[in-house]
Amino acid sequence: MTSGLPCPICEGPDRRGSLERSLRVLAVDDEAPALEDLVYLLRSDPRIAHVEAVTDATKALRVLHRAMDAGQPLDAVFLDIRMPGLDGLDLARVLSRFAQPPPVVFVTAHQQPAVEAFELKALDYLLKPVRPERLAESVHRIVHEVWDSKAPQESAPAAPSQTPTTPPEMGDEVIPVELGGVTRFIRLADIRYVEAHGDYARLHTATGSGLVRAALNGLEERWRSAGFVRIHRSHLVSLGHIDELRLEDGHLSVTIGGAVLPVSRRHARHLRQLLVRRARPTPVSGASPAGVVQPRNGLGS
Repeated sequence: MTSGLPCPICEGPDRRGSLERSLRVLAVDDEAPALEDLVYLLRSDPRIAHVEAVTDATKALRVLHRAMDAGQPLDAVFLDIRMPGLDGLDLARVLSRFAQPPPVVFVTAHQQPAVEAFELKALDYLLKPVRPERLAESVHRIVHEVWDSKAPQESAPAAPSQTPTTPPEMGDEVIPVELGGVTRFIRLADIRYVEAHGDYARLHTATGSGLVRAALNGLEERWRSAGFVRIHRSHLVSLGHIDELRLEDGHLSVTIGGAVLPVSRRHARHLRQLLVRRARPTPVSGASPAGVVQPRNGLGS
């Protein structure tokens, strides 16, 4: 299937090559026949290179986070509304809190939720059964959205290196974690530190911990701008949650909410530099024991 619709963005030799067969999208629907039909239509569009398909919102979140961890975020989500558990509107609310929310196209048999869907800034709203020409129009809009989001980044000069801070929108990002067979959602801003567990990572908050299927290297790269820093091959910490930086018997460690985490020699210098930029140590006349620096100005727990 070809779209049958003009795509001004794709016109011209310099742009067509970079966007044709370049979109990576996710389709979500709990009804297998509807999902199969949607996937077939999406894969037939010449502008789409890859289609992921899942049957519920929790699986969708896992796919989206896995793609971001791999450095290949999906370009759009085609989303049914009425699903068991988290429905499509619930999932769209979660996605809206991502640092870079993917465009959402609702695909449903019901007209009633349309107003609420567009209040959630949906890119488009398709009614089942989906007509190929109508789907092509949605893909056309996604192409525009992707181009608009990438063009400024490609033309803008590189920003000077700065101390990591947590942008408000990143702090609101929600991550699904596994806890005793139950999936719960935690905010990025609530994560104190991350611990490597083989192919998984354990995210620690003030109220507990949970597992995500992600490599520590991927999380380090993805969350660097949110104030996370590697201190050891097994640990990634949030600078904003560090209570103490401790030096004892030549070994450096940090204290976060009662947990004492080792700092390897290769990461020690970089960590010290970041902490110096963000905070002033407590005056020597204070009550801190020897070898302990207590970060201030937003670095407490």
